[in-house]
Amino acid sequence: MSDLEVPLTERPKRKKIWVDYFVNFRWIIVIFVVLPISFTLYFLTYLGDVKSEMKSYKKRQKEHDENVKKVVKRLKERNPSKDGLVCTARKPWIAVGMRNVDYKRARHFEVDLSAFRNILEIDKERMIAKVEPLVNMGQISRATVPKNLSLAVVAELDDLTVGGLINGYGIEGSSHIYGLFSDTVVAYEIVLADGQVVRATKDNEYSDLFYAIPWSQGTLGLLVSAEIKLIHIKEYMKLTYHPVKGSLKDLAQGYIDSFAPKDGDQDNPDKVPDFVEAMIYNPHEGVMMTGRYASKEEAKQKGNKINSVGWWFKPWFYQHAQTALKKGEFVEYIPTREYYHRHTRCLYWEGKLILPFADQFWFRYLLGWLMPPKVSLLKATQGEAIRNYYHEMHVIQDMLVPLYKVGDALEWVHREMEVYPIWLCPHKLFRLPIKTMIYPEPGFETHRRQGDTSYAQMYTDVGVYYAPGPVLRGEVFDGAEAVRRMEQWLIENHGFQPQYAVSELNERSFWRMFDGGLYEEARKKYKAVGTFMSVYYKCKKGRKTEKEVQEAEQAQVETPYAELDP
Repeated sequence: MSDLEVPLTERPKRKKIWVDYFVNFRWIIVIFVVLPISFTLYFLTYLGDVKSEMKSYKKRQKEHDENVKKVVKRLKERNPSKDGLVCTARKPWIAVGMRNVDYKRARHFEVDLSAFRNILEIDKERMIAKVEPLVNMGQISRATVPKNLSLAVVAELDDLTVGGLINGYGIEGSSHIYGLFSDTVVAYEIVLADGQVVRATKDNEYSDLFYAIPWSQGTLGLLVSAEIKLIHIKEYMKLTYHPVKGSLKDLAQGYIDSFAPKDGDQDNPDKVPDFVEAMIYNPHEGVMMTGRYASKEEAKQKGNKINSVGWWFKPWFYQHAQTALKKGEFVEYIPTREYYHRHTRCLYWEGKLILPFADQFWFRYLLGWLMPPKVSLLKATQGEAIRNYYHEMHVIQDMLVPLYKVGDALEWVHREMEVYPIWLCPHKLFRLPIKTMIYPEPGFETHRRQGDTSYAQMYTDVGVYYAPGPVLRGEVFDGAEAVRRMEQWLIENHGFQPQYAVSELNERSFWRMFDGGLYEEARKKYKAVGTFMSVYYKCKKGRKTEKEVQEAEQAQVETPYAELDP
């Protein structure tokens, strides 16, 4: 019997090595180096945003057009026979995702997109925000919320950028209505491999490119702007905390019942809340949270409790929600923008591992204003040994699974990883005119399980972020093997793994999880082959040499889809 087949509670003890001690005392570097630099960078970024907001939309658009011309010029300077594949000039450690950007170690041709961080227009008539790819969620919510407007899907962490959420993966508590972040995009402005600038929408001549871009990791062209759907909002979020206790299956059903009407009336706004998320704290307890937008007048009525969770000294949100397990269901009103970014300060619950005492009241009052540390700086201050340690002893993964399988997913995570808390967030997976990289289960519309509609299957994100139970107990744990088993489970259950995470998939398995038909057609049609790295190779774990990249491009994946099992 292998170690991974032994129940978690029976695993042998692991011998400590020097890296364990370094990780345990890493908080010293975080407090005295990472936090001060992070705060400085946040402040400088804020000043840059303020400077941008002082410019008229007309001037921002003019600067945008000039910067696009620079990108086109730079692409045309590339000699395909001598220069490497195209990638952005962004440093590998700056990326927010935990996946190591190893592909940039191969010879490459850099294109600088650092100037593309402006909001170009807020169109109240069309209800569209036109933004550049490096605009982050904090920046855009700061510009829209005071106008009682918002993106339909606002990812929780401030630092997440529009480009990353489109080319990769983005979700929020409103995704059970609007889908993933990329589903809310109306148009993309893309610079193709040959320097041509095109605007892709679902209805124009570039509709195939429009549907191919999400999850493509920037391997079809360079995104220079996007037009994204806006919605009307109110000043507060009326949030209900509902505790559920029982087995993992009971918790899963309580989560489903919190937002999915049993009569199938999923599109009825009177029955479906505006926001949904759940946190599973242990195998027997979880808190379901549902929110509805509320006006300032309603929030300030006598007897209502207003909780400004955005203040630096406030308890971390996941710990605040956990109090419902003791005091029972309760309701409070949270300022809308503060609610959007409720997980930013503590990075969900990862902050507890980075700074074990940062959730204590004395730290929150004295130094909480310095939080959170920038993920990019955390990555920059860890060496190869620390990075490998986190890959083996730490899990940061999202499992996107059909809603009706969430109970099975929770049981799998408990059995194989034993990570808590677990974050649950539902999202619609739409049936589109073209089959994209991620797609609903065939025939879902005839089954119409709880949460499904005729045009979309309800999925859920099972967010697994923390050190596994065996690691916390000092037991043997093979993190890479656990991720491989997770990926196989996802493939068998029509689930998907967001590509920001560390992946152990080989190429055959990658294209069993994702559908590559449209993607490969777009790669060939828009001349991305030989210019941009393929999405699998970009996500592939490990160092990538120039020779490997060239061989992969020359092979050009002629048969991987034909070889797959039906």
